Formats: sequence, C-alpha cells, structure tokens
Amino acid sequence: MWHGTVVGEEGRKPRPAVWVGTSLEDLKRFPDEVQDEMGYGIYLAQMGDKHRKTKPLKGFKGGRVLEMISDHQGDTYRAVYTVRLVHAVYVLHAFQKKSKKGVETPRRDVELIEQRLTRAAEMDTEATSGGRQ
Repeated sequence: MWHGTVVGEEGRKPRPAVWVGTSLEDLKRFPDEVQDEMGYGIYLAQMGDKHRKTKPLKGFKGGRVLEMISDHQGDTYRAVYTVRLVHAVYVLHAFQKKSKKGVETPRRDVELIEQRLTRAAEMDTEATSGGRQ
C-alpha cells in the first residue's frame, strides 16, 4: 500500500487516494503480491498515469470508471476506481471475481460500484464547497 506523500518524476505530487466504503479493507484481504500490484496501479493513477492492466469498466460511459485486473494463482482480483472527479482518485471497490460467466462483472458488484461512485461524487462536491468559505 502507498501511504504518505511521495514526490514522483519531475517533482509532481500525487493526487490523494480516497477509499470509498470498505474498498481498502477489501484490498487488504488480497494476497500480498496482488496488494502490491494494485497499490502501484493506484499510485500511477494518482500520478496521472495508468497501469498496463487497467481498462475502462464496461457499462460506465466515457471511461469514468476504470478497473485494474490482477491474476494470482488461478484467481482474479479487481480494483475499481475513478479519476474523473476533481479532488482525488476515488477507489470504489476491490473484489475477487468469482463469477464463472466469462469476464462479465457480477451485477451485485456493478450496483455497489454505482452506489460508491455516487458517494464519491458527493464527497468531491463537499470538498469543493468546503474549500470555498
């Protein structure tokens, strides 16, 4: 996991990462190798870049929501986040894919991502209005 302020190339500071709901706790249950890879992918997002295993999540128009996929010992893990809000990279969900229906994201996970995306937008708006006093 990445904690604290890290200064990247060219002196750029990363955007904050905000973990929505139980996304951080869920990620911490993944194998260490997956946590490291996901942590690095989120760090790249904070720096305005994208991990090679990241792609837009289907069903969310305009690439608003991205998913990073990590395979480990026959299991597939996903971290879902958005970079489209103003104040931070919002990590919406982290889960182990258990569906046997191809690559499709299970409906219950999509619904949770939608709820957390709404909450992230509210948090981002609150951060904007809170800073205008």
